[in-house]
Amino acid sequence: MSRPASRSAYDGLDHVVVNAMRDMDAAAETFTALGFRLTPRGHHSLGSINHLMMTRGPYLELVGVPETGLQRRDVLDSPFGLNGLVIASGDADASFARLSRTGLPVETPATFSRPVTVAGRTEEARFRTVRFPAHLFPAGRIYHCEHLTPDLVWRPEWFAHPNGFNWIDRVVVTSRDPEAEAVRYAAACNALAQPDADGWSIRLGDFHLHVVAGGAPRFFELGLRFDTLEEIERRARALPGALWLRHDAARATLTLAALDLLVTCRSS
Repeated sequence: MSRPASRSAYDGLDHVVVNAMRDMDAAAETFTALGFRLTPRGHHSLGSINHLMMTRGPYLELVGVPETGLQRRDVLDSPFGLNGLVIASGDADASFARLSRTGLPVETPATFSRPVTVAGRTEEARFRTVRFPAHLFPAGRIYHCEHLTPDLVWRPEWFAHPNGFNWIDRVVVTSRDPEAEAVRYAAACNALAQPDADGWSIRLGDFHLHVVAGGAPRFFELGLRFDTLEEIERRARALPGALWLRHDAARATLTLAALDLLVTCRSS
C-alpha cells in the first residue's frame, strides 16, 4: 500500500504528538472513550511507547515512556500534553542538507524503529529523523521524519474512527515574540510565515501553524476535523473530566484537563 497522493509532496505535516509521559494507559483510555481508533501499542528502540490515530494524511500520536527499562530522555524532558510537530521528509539526508543551509542549528539524521504486527506477522517499522536542539523551539519538539516503511504505518484498517476523525488542520503556538518565532518555525518547516489577524500563520498544505502572542511559549491548541461532530460530542459529554463547548453547527472546543489539552473540533 502506498501513502495517498495528497501525501506525495514532502515537507507537509507528517504528524502531531501528544506527550502522555508515564500516564499512557490513562491517555489511551481517554482517546478510546472519545471514539478514536488507536493502533496497538508500539515500543520504540529509543525507549518510548506510542499509539497512533491515523488519517489518510497526517496522524495524531500519543507518546510516553514504559514503566521499566530504557526510557527516552527527550520525551521525559519535553512538555506534557501537546508538544510535537513533525514534518514529512522524503529523504532525511536531503532534509538535513537543506535545513543546514537555513542557518538553524540542526542535528544529523538518526534512525530508530518499532515492531509492528500485521496479519499475524511481526515486522519492523523504521524511521529516520532530523531534529533541532531543544532550546531552539521552547514550546515543544519540532523535527522532520522520513518513513522507511510507510506501508506499516498507513494501513486502511486504522483509518476508520467511531467518532469520524479524519484530519489535523491546525496547531496554535503561543510566544512572547511571535514574529521572530514564526520566522524560525517557517525556516524549520520549509515554508513562509504570513501575518494574519491573530499573529502569524505558516501553511503546510491543508494544515496551518499559527504563532500568536502569549505568556510562556507552548503548543496551545490542536485543531482536528471530523465527518460530523455528533458522535465526538456524545462521547465527550459522557466522559468525566472532559469539557465540551459547542460554538455552532460546525465548530466546538474540547478541553481535556488531565492531558493539558485544548482541541478545536470542526466538522468536514
